[in-house]
Amino acid sequence: MAKRKKDGQTLQGREILVGVTGGIAAYKAADLVSRLVQKGAAVSVVMTEHATRFVGPLTFQALSRRPVYTDLFAEGAYDADHVALADRAEAAVVAPATANVIGKLAAGIADDLLSTVLLALDVPVILAPAMNSAMWKHPAVQANVETLRRRRVRFVGPEEGRLACGTEGPGRMAEPETILQAVLEVLSRHPH
Repeated sequence: MAKRKKDGQTLQGREILVGVTGGIAAYKAADLVSRLVQKGAAVSVVMTEHATRFVGPLTFQALSRRPVYTDLFAEGAYDADHVALADRAEAAVVAPATANVIGKLAAGIADDLLSTVLLALDVPVILAPAMNSAMWKHPAVQANVETLRRRRVRFVGPEEGRLACGTEGPGRMAEPETILQAVLEVLSRHPH
């Protein structure tokens, strides 16, 4: 049996919130959650309703070994989950981060569980954009990105390449390993 190489970077005992939004790149978020858990992180996943159309919550529940949160007003479940999730998180990652969630966060809109949790956070936030190139380049999206950068939200990507719509250009979600490295870097500056 081969020994696993230790890279010295661990997330042992760190609480990470992963937001998953409705884009085709949502499947990559499953790999990201798996990598975070393998590094020792405790991961809570919040999915938008549209995200559940691309990847099922059960996938993330199996990978994180925790319940997956999808609804602000789930029957019998409302106990200010958005506040509890925000209080427990040491960092948050939204992957993929669609134009919709970027716009909501920039404007302070809280109309679903993920956007509500994001506004309740007081920890580093990393967004991994994924969208069509024309959407990424749109002045409204770029203005929202600049607003969030001024608020110290960190962006990882998007990368250039072939997109789900068949075109080439900026808009591909960064690879899970790249996002993981951003999480490690951010948390190395924010020890327990």
